[in-house]
Amino acid sequence: MSTQLQSAQSEKAEQPVQRAIDLRSDTVTKPSAEMRRAMAEAEVGDDVYGEDPTVNRLEQRAAEIFGREAAIFVPSGTMGNQIAIKIHTRPGQEIICEERSHIFNYEMAMLAHFSGCMPRPIFGEHGILTWQAIEKRIAPKIYYRAQTGLISLENTHNMAGGTVYPQEVADEICGRAHALGLPVHLDGARVFNAAVARGNRVRELTAKFDSVMFCLSKGLGAPVGSLLVGSQKFIEQARVYRKALGGGMRQAGILAAAGLIALEKGPARLHVDHANAIFLAEGLSRLDGIKLDPALVQSNILVFDISETGMNSADFTRRLAEKNLLCSGISPEAVRIVTHLDIARADCEQALAAISEVLKQ
Repeated sequence: MSTQLQSAQSEKAEQPVQRAIDLRSDTVTKPSAEMRRAMAEAEVGDDVYGEDPTVNRLEQRAAEIFGREAAIFVPSGTMGNQIAIKIHTRPGQEIICEERSHIFNYEMAMLAHFSGCMPRPIFGEHGILTWQAIEKRIAPKIYYRAQTGLISLENTHNMAGGTVYPQEVADEICGRAHALGLPVHLDGARVFNAAVARGNRVRELTAKFDSVMFCLSKGLGAPVGSLLVGSQKFIEQARVYRKALGGGMRQAGILAAAGLIALEKGPARLHVDHANAIFLAEGLSRLDGIKLDPALVQSNILVFDISETGMNSADFTRRLAEKNLLCSGISPEAVRIVTHLDIARADCEQALAAISEVLKQ
C-alpha cells in the first residue's frame, strides 16, 4: 500500500463521525447514566408472582400520581391499550375513535383480532373529537346493529401533530358517555406532555376516564414500558390479559427501575421539548414550500406539509438522512418531527439548516 493511500485512510479514520439528529420519534431516547445505574442495581423478584419489589413500587407510584386504585406495568403502550379495550368491550361491538388514532392505525388491527370489535372512526379537527360528533355515531338500540361498546380518545394526538384536548371537551365526552352506560378509555401515551401544555396535573386531566394508558418510553425517557391505571378490579382483569399476551416479564424490576426515574423526573423537563418544537415550527413556517401553522403546535410533535416542494416524503426524508437528519414521512405529502430529551436547541438549529439546504437543491 502506498504511503499516500495510507495517509489518506488514516486521515479518514481520524475524522469524527457526525451524530445523526434523530427527530423521528421521542421513542429513540437513550437511558441516562442514572437509569443505567438503577437498572444494574435494581432489587428484583418474579413479577408474575407479584414478587418484584421494584415493579410493585412503580405500579403503586403510578396509581398515586393518577389518583387511581391500581396500576399495571406492561411492555408497550399497544399492549396497555389493547388490554383496556378487551376489558371494556365484548365481541361484536364497535369502538368510537378518531380516524388518525393509534389504536385504529398502528396496533395491528388488534381491536378486531383480540377483542372481536370493529372501529367506528370519526374525523376530528386537529384530532380532537367532540361529544356532538360522537353522539351522531353511537349505534341506535336496534338488534341488528353492532352496538357501541367503548369510546377511546388520544391525548396528546400523535398524528394530528401532538394536539391537546381541552379539559372541558374531554370531561363532557366522559360525562355524556357515562350517562349512556359507555366507558371511555384514554390512550395517554404522551399525557404528561398534555399536562405540561395545559398546566394541569395528569390526575386532573384524566379523572373522568375509566382507564388510562401512558408511556414511560416516549417523552419521559425510559428505555421500555408503559402503565395502565384504573380501579382495583380493572387491574386484576388486566393482569390476566397481560399474561395471555405474553407480558409476564418475570424479573422486570430491571426495567421498572428506569421507569421509576422517568416517572418521577421526566415530566419536569418536558417544557424544554415543547419550546424546541415551537422553535422548529416557527423556523419551518418561514421556508418556501413548507406549510405549517406554528400556532397549532402545542407539545413536542409537529406535522408539516411538503406538497409544494416538488418532493414526496420518501424523497424528502432520504435527502435529509444524507445530511444526518432523521425524520418520518407519515403520508406522501406530510412529514412528522418529534423533539425529545436527546435534542438540544443547537440540534434544532442544525435541523432547520439541513431542511433549508434540501429545499434549495
